[in-house]
Amino acid sequence: MGELLARLITVEGRVQGVGFRPFVARLARQLEVTGWVRNRAGRVEIHAEACAGVLDLFVRELSERAPPLSRVMPPAVEKAVTRGFREFEIQASDTGDGAAGRIPPDYFVCDDCLAEMRDPAQRRYRYPFINCTQCGPRYTLIDRLPYDRPNTAMAAFAFCPDCRAEYLDPSDRRYHAQPLACPNCGPSLSFRARGAPEVVGNEAALAACLATLRSGAIVAIKGVGGYHLLCDAADEAAVARLRQRKQRPTKPLAVLVPWQGADGLDRVMEIAEPDTREQHLLTSPLRPIVLVRKRSPSPLAPNIAPDLAEVGVMLPYSPLHHLLCEDYGAPLVATSGNISGEPVLTERDQAEQRLGSVADAFLHHDRPIRRPADDAVFRRIAGIPRPLRLGRGNAPAEYALPFMLAEPTLALGADLKNTVALGFGDRVVISPHVGDLGSPRSGAIFEQIIDALQSLYAQRAARIVCDAHPGYRSARWARSSHLPVERVFHHHAHAAALAGEYGLSEDILVFTWDGIGYGEDGHLWGGEALLGRPGAWRRVGTLRPFRLPGGELASRAPWRCALALCWEQGLDWHACPEPSGLLRQAWERRMNSPVTHSAGRLFDGAAALLGLSTTTSYEAQAAMMLEALAVPTDECVALPLQPDREGVLVIDWAPLIPPLIDQGTSASQRASLFHSSLAQAIAELACVVRTRHRIGWVGLTGGVFQNRLLAEQAISRLTSAGFTTRLPNGIPGNDAGIAYGQIIEAGARSRALRASQGGSPTHPTVLQRPGDSY
Repeated sequence: MGELLARLITVEGRVQGVGFRPFVARLARQLEVTGWVRNRAGRVEIHAEACAGVLDLFVRELSERAPPLSRVMPPAVEKAVTRGFREFEIQASDTGDGAAGRIPPDYFVCDDCLAEMRDPAQRRYRYPFINCTQCGPRYTLIDRLPYDRPNTAMAAFAFCPDCRAEYLDPSDRRYHAQPLACPNCGPSLSFRARGAPEVVGNEAALAACLATLRSGAIVAIKGVGGYHLLCDAADEAAVARLRQRKQRPTKPLAVLVPWQGADGLDRVMEIAEPDTREQHLLTSPLRPIVLVRKRSPSPLAPNIAPDLAEVGVMLPYSPLHHLLCEDYGAPLVATSGNISGEPVLTERDQAEQRLGSVADAFLHHDRPIRRPADDAVFRRIAGIPRPLRLGRGNAPAEYALPFMLAEPTLALGADLKNTVALGFGDRVVISPHVGDLGSPRSGAIFEQIIDALQSLYAQRAARIVCDAHPGYRSARWARSSHLPVERVFHHHAHAAALAGEYGLSEDILVFTWDGIGYGEDGHLWGGEALLGRPGAWRRVGTLRPFRLPGGELASRAPWRCALALCWEQGLDWHACPEPSGLLRQAWERRMNSPVTHSAGRLFDGAAALLGLSTTTSYEAQAAMMLEALAVPTDECVALPLQPDREGVLVIDWAPLIPPLIDQGTSASQRASLFHSSLAQAIAELACVVRTRHRIGWVGLTGGVFQNRLLAEQAISRLTSAGFTTRLPNGIPGNDAGIAYGQIIEAGARSRALRASQGGSPTHPTVLQRPGDSY
């Protein structure tokens, strides 16, 4: 045996909340290393003593054998003084400064815990809150770092002797599992129905809940990150009641499907046709909602996702969800327990008050939820499932920045699909989905998340970045913060988010197509082509502008968009479902008729002209119906491309209007022609820009490119023309990615300014591949 040496090893990354310290202790004992391991704020520190060869192996295996939920950076190793420890132990955590912290998201229940929960011989048989070091809630449970039980919402639950023994046993998979609990000492369920006594106790509450669901009722159920509203997904009348009570007449509803079969997908296959990648995502630890093609015929109620070709499917991810699904034995609607557009509800009293007119009963539990986390949502586009919403399981999401921020920066995102982002050093953390900032509760959760990110990561923002729209609620909040505020134009943030995610350092042409965003000229942009890189964008293309009669009202009334498209061409739309005489007069006088370049409103108008949707009850409804009707085609209408007075190339959509209103052609053919014509126009504009600027990269981002048919047809044409194309991969392309783009844009500007003043910009190592996140 060689000379006894000592090393101080520091490990950063996602190393808290993933069973990393117990893993280190077990590894040390296997290799006969002595010393200690402890949490220090967001990192793990290890004092290890052994001979040189064993220490080298120990350091190597810290990375190679790390727990599957961890994300480990290369350990930092330095010499230390030998203390002659006789064994290896887990020491009490040192709070440190918290700046290195990485907050894990909430995890699904692991296979070991599921097997134990189903085993009648185990003391956690059918326990709805079973967990271990490799599974269970994290983000919604943590109060502060370091991640120890007193710093979580579980602090109020004292261990029973059996749980304490497991917690202290290095050979047990619950060794230092912070959310550890059992039926004797942990959280429990209770059930409340209107006009009935409360039912207390896990089995009794579950039985009452299941009986209520089987009667056709609606139950609000508290989960990991908030409440869900559940009802039988095959019961058309129950779904209709849910829609009527929640005032959600047509927006698609997610379906929670029992895990059944060797791969868990047997029941999914009865209602949907997921491809291989969608199947993998459905059964992955993330367990998000995945939009997959409906199967026909299907046992689901037809009003689950009316007029759409897809349905949102989710497999159970918590012990409670597994118990409910297995006992019920059929798909359940599982939609967010909230008032439309708001964050999901988390508190018992608030849920009963605000959902009392929606739910017939409530299944509560007493494990606190520190902050809401709605379910993540994905859709396959161009062969890859891409996030539409960040939430439980993949947020907070962390990325390495391609530069070093001079000071902590808080980005407030957009007012719709809001997320916020905190940037510091060479890191950025993106919050879960907050929602639409149009209600007092949304505003309160927005502020709560802002405070939580800064507290959890021990960073106080020194400046704020917000959208350039002066009327945004987030912009008004920024102005009231008493911090320096930097404004970033909406579409610059979209483009910067795409470039930042892929770490592009050369110029890229980015098509940023969405509903509406405030433009540099004060108009409502939404069909833009931006050339450049973060901090230096130039508008080189756009869609032909038109004026929206009634302004914001047009976003929920596609018939107004259809009228505008016709009026711009001097045409009448005789099939308009509403009187339009006075509206026409106001439009001609330019009263409350703002100019827009919006691709989203163009899609709305096309859908209305086809008779698909003249009014909408949720965002992008008309465009989604238009896509569902269309099929790929090579047939297209040539759309003129002409520069305006500033040299910006303008795609003229006018030739599309006559074929859209041609009743001699099927609606499906017209919808298909509309998509293919716009895809061709995108490729043609890119080719013209390439003749003037040496570009090889083209990006497609913004909510419109969540339209799979448009995105895939555009990519096909761009690829044929020799371009390398990019879609958002890990960052949502809709407004949920705006906060991240604001950080990228503001950081690039600051870096360029420092360079122009003689400073030397830094180039930190990129710690992850594009699309990966902590």
